[in-house]
Amino acid sequence: MKIVIGNKNYSSWSLRAWLALAQTGADFEEILIPLDTPEMKSDIARYSPAGRVPVLIDDDVAVWDSLAIIEYLADKYPAAGLWSENAGERAMQRSVSAEMHSGFAALRSALPMNIRRPKSDFALAADVQADIDRICALWRQALARKTADGPYLFGGFCGADCMFAPVVSRFETYNVPVGDRERSYMDAVLSHEHFQAWALAARAESWIVAADEV
Repeated sequence: MKIVIGNKNYSSWSLRAWLALAQTGADFEEILIPLDTPEMKSDIARYSPAGRVPVLIDDDVAVWDSLAIIEYLADKYPAAGLWSENAGERAMQRSVSAEMHSGFAALRSALPMNIRRPKSDFALAADVQADIDRICALWRQALARKTADGPYLFGGFCGADCMFAPVVSRFETYNVPVGDRERSYMDAVLSHEHFQAWALAARAESWIVAADEV
């Protein structure tokens, strides 16, 4: 398989899909297309008419959009545990993932993912704080209801953790205050081997996307 991604330092949607693919243990090839360049749109169009990354290529199948890629991989590699075998828990995993997928615009705009950015405090507008409060509530709800052992939202690392990993990165970068339970969850994600590998590569990149250097 191949996965088409953007800059690892900035592309939060690429991170989500890449983590899910790495979690399957399958062999894959990365195709990295730098963002914010004159060639970006034409380069991405070679793989997807949607004009956005990420894109998963599996033989003659192309899957675009991070959540669609997670669903595809969950079907193809059920042993990876991207979704729970329990129907009720799986429904909650999908619900929190879908809320992340469609919501929190204020947070995304004000605090873009920027793994290289030195950790520092950042003034939070009311709408950004509201997004943060809702995310923390989602995390606490999942952590309180999980049925499996493990430090992640539902025990083992799953599709929901892939969806929230860029948020964890944002909270860390901008020094967002959180409670003890949320902090423990963040530490688990930040220390996950796949996130560590992505972050290491992100810090080695030299591309600059000015709009994300807030």
